[in-house]
Amino acid sequence: MRVAIIGQGYVGLTIAVDAATAGNTVVGFDVNNALVAQLNLGVAHIEGISDSALAGLVGSGSYKASTDAAVLDGCDVVVIAVPTPLTEERKPDLGFIEAACKTIGENVKRPVLIINESTSFPGTLRNYIKPAIEKYSPSPIAHLYAISPERVDPGRVDWDQKNTPRLYAGLTPEASKAVREFYSTFCDNLIEVSSPEVAESAKLFENTFRQVNIALVNEFAQIAHALGISVYETLDAAATKPYGFMKFMPSAGVGGHCIPVDPSYLADTAARVGVPATFIERANEVNLEMAAYVVGRVAADNAGSLRGKKVQVVGVAYKPNVADTRETPAELVIEELKKAGAVVSWHDPVVKSWHGAESSDLGGSEIAVVVTMHDVVSADAVLASAPYVFDTTGKVKTSHTL
Repeated sequence: MRVAIIGQGYVGLTIAVDAATAGNTVVGFDVNNALVAQLNLGVAHIEGISDSALAGLVGSGSYKASTDAAVLDGCDVVVIAVPTPLTEERKPDLGFIEAACKTIGENVKRPVLIINESTSFPGTLRNYIKPAIEKYSPSPIAHLYAISPERVDPGRVDWDQKNTPRLYAGLTPEASKAVREFYSTFCDNLIEVSSPEVAESAKLFENTFRQVNIALVNEFAQIAHALGISVYETLDAAATKPYGFMKFMPSAGVGGHCIPVDPSYLADTAARVGVPATFIERANEVNLEMAAYVVGRVAADNAGSLRGKKVQVVGVAYKPNVADTRETPAELVIEELKKAGAVVSWHDPVVKSWHGAESSDLGGSEIAVVVTMHDVVSADAVLASAPYVFDTTGKVKTSHTL
């Protein structure tokens, strides 16, 4: 098949490489000129895709990247894999999906299978994407429409596109059949659901489940501290029960492209249908408030004030061993530290460059706050980097922890 994938980020490039490796001819469309040039040189920008593998696909003609929307015309499949972030008011922002629909509508001139992988609220495919593409199309075209929500976990090696179960549904039986034929070229486990709305809702609930449970354990960490007991020992003890318990770990908050965002899409949907999403809203609040809690704990341990103190944040990626900083809780921690008057630096050998600044060498501060621990960072080196170390990860053996 000839496949176009709109968006060449963590999701889009992963799909592109796997689809091309499986024998499809793939073009990755993106509006970022620098990124497209880099991809066409065989240089990957995400973990899990080697430069040599990408270069091989480029060299064989199985994959190319382009900023020219005309490449979409003549494809059999067009996949939408663009970000679905939140506005400043933490409401769904479909601006990137709208732009993708406009690109498809204006450039695709014959019927194709259009698949949305971008996470969004139930009804997005039926009530937003299809009408938007039809609006931008100069003439009526009988496209097939389907949904298959992405399940990409950056940096993970045990579960990938091939072995992770993939949900899908078409607006019509013909679309469902076509989307299965496409994904079966590089996915082993395809699960059809009865409607796109079920698939869209399942994706939102998967990550809302994680958000709520992370918030619960973050709240419990505060309770455990007030009781004078170790939250980590308590969780280990609870996890000895072989049924009915799932272990989540406390943290400085949540990050990435899904957990901080998807629950707000579900809460917005709930509000529109008149159902109060009390657990979801409170979970969002708890996790967003963790940065202030952490900084409050650090200040309390340091004579009640951080004003003028040199503080180094260790790890600004949202999770270990990836360079992804999207929605990272480190950003909120740094904001809270600066509000408290601290002089803040950060150290992250995986991210290296962030917000126009470079990673500083480990050490030279009075206080170190560990937000993310990469495997390449030594816990002993962190402990030696400052007289006071506060760890939010449970990986650095210090008395100052969540």
